[in-house]
Amino acid sequence: MAKWLMYSKRADFTAMGKKYQIDPVVARILVNRDLTEDAAITAFLHPSEKDLGDGKALKDMDVAVALLQKAIKENKKIRIIGDYDIDGIQATYILHQGLLRLGAIVDYAIPDRIEDGYGVNIRLMEKCVADGIGLVITCDNGIAAADAIAYAKEAGIEVIVTDHHEVPYEMVEGKKVYHLPPADAVVDPKREDCLYRCKKLCGAVVAWKVIWVLYEAAGIARQEAMRFMENAAFATIGDVMELVEENRTIVALGIDRLRHTKNLGMQTLIARCDLAPEDISAYHVGFVLGPCLNASGRLDSATKALELLEAEDIESAAGLAETLRQLNEERKVMTEQGVAQAIAQIEQAADADAPVLVIYLPQVHESVAGIIAGRIRERYERPTFILVDAADGNGAKGSGRSVEGFSMYDEMCKCKELFSKFGGHPMAAGLSLPVENIDAFRTAINANTQMTKEEMQTLIHIDVPMPFSYISEELIGQLERLEPFGNGNPKPVFAQKNVCILRKMPIGKQKQFLRLTLQGEDGSRMEGLYFGERTVLEEIEGERGCITITYYPQINDFRGRRSLQIVISNVC
Repeated sequence: MAKWLMYSKRADFTAMGKKYQIDPVVARILVNRDLTEDAAITAFLHPSEKDLGDGKALKDMDVAVALLQKAIKENKKIRIIGDYDIDGIQATYILHQGLLRLGAIVDYAIPDRIEDGYGVNIRLMEKCVADGIGLVITCDNGIAAADAIAYAKEAGIEVIVTDHHEVPYEMVEGKKVYHLPPADAVVDPKREDCLYRCKKLCGAVVAWKVIWVLYEAAGIARQEAMRFMENAAFATIGDVMELVEENRTIVALGIDRLRHTKNLGMQTLIARCDLAPEDISAYHVGFVLGPCLNASGRLDSATKALELLEAEDIESAAGLAETLRQLNEERKVMTEQGVAQAIAQIEQAADADAPVLVIYLPQVHESVAGIIAGRIRERYERPTFILVDAADGNGAKGSGRSVEGFSMYDEMCKCKELFSKFGGHPMAAGLSLPVENIDAFRTAINANTQMTKEEMQTLIHIDVPMPFSYISEELIGQLERLEPFGNGNPKPVFAQKNVCILRKMPIGKQKQFLRLTLQGEDGSRMEGLYFGERTVLEEIEGERGCITITYYPQINDFRGRRSLQIVISNVC
């Protein structure tokens, strides 16, 4: 069971409201997000291109740009090596389109999830040698590919790494010693010696910065570089980056551009997913459009997603969009089956209470391991690794999803001798290991962690205890100014206690959800939607006769009739 905590940060919310022309409730939410300085509040409420960082501040950017300019001038063959997820696909698209605009001889290669695994490898570099490639530029990968990059360098290929993942390190006498790959340039904000202010950029944003600086050097108008902002925003959401500071600015401005996208493939995918372009939000990118791009790399080839973004005629765009949509539907079925298997294994395991879950599902397709890990992490509120048999028959592969306070990458470094390959972030990781090492990994990761299961418990931070009578269309309109919501900028949480349920009506295809008529302590009534498990609500209601809820208000616009309602997120 999650813990409910009320924010107790103090400020003169009424004065703030007058100063910034916002409701005191909105002012309180800003303070809860530690936004108290004029500059930070203004940037948050009024995102602007002037708040975007200068890519020239990234370490090795000058070297990377000089190498690319030289390669273009000398007509060297350039190859982009990307990745098969949303971030890697969008990063590859940005680099490919940007370099073509600059007159480069350039193509791309996206690793095959099954044949290659994550990132650049020696096989891909051997292909570069055979194809006469003079310069390789990676995106969303490369920081941990020392062997493959060394091979390319020995073959006379120049290599630029653009990445955003953690730099590999080893502990020497209690200190981290970082190891950069032997590339000609390494552009990664996670470098210890990189002074770029925002360290949590996604790979596509790093790629966009490279093109932006190249365009500036070539005298190409700034607005041409800005056209990639929608792709950078899409990737930032898709890779679950924190929506704070520059990332939030990119997403806020990029979503607006996405609503008016001129990209034929994206227009077609939006239509295939039955979305109205003007209504697109971060939610739709993260849970509707993004999974379609991801599905191509999971179940087929990520090149299909890239071909969609680069489509120039409606017929090919329509065919590709429908293919991606169908692949995503297939992925959903596979995910549900895998989640069910994982839950069954946990419930039957002797160590089901272990702080870190390591679940081996040999028959599950490796492409959905990360999604299943995320679902299990949410259900059990613990770091979770899902391991499956590698499709190539070479041991086990898997993905991990973490909780706040548990750095997945750091914890894996403590037992790295068990892995064939690993990498990732504090909140997510990928790994390969011999099947016979799985039990040892489960034992080691739990023995090493200093966090207890209780410390990993999800915390629900309540922004404002707010009665239904305070909700209005004007307030909801002001709350929309706090979007986009996501990692690092969660949707505000409101709460009310002693809520009576006056009426319940099952809704949904399987009648699995509820529409409720509620009455607050002050007698005010409100329509509510509950998408959680019905049994939870019914058990609590039966025990106490009334409930305490957290919720978010919204406007229900049904056939031109507008009314207020809330979506209930938690019940106790």
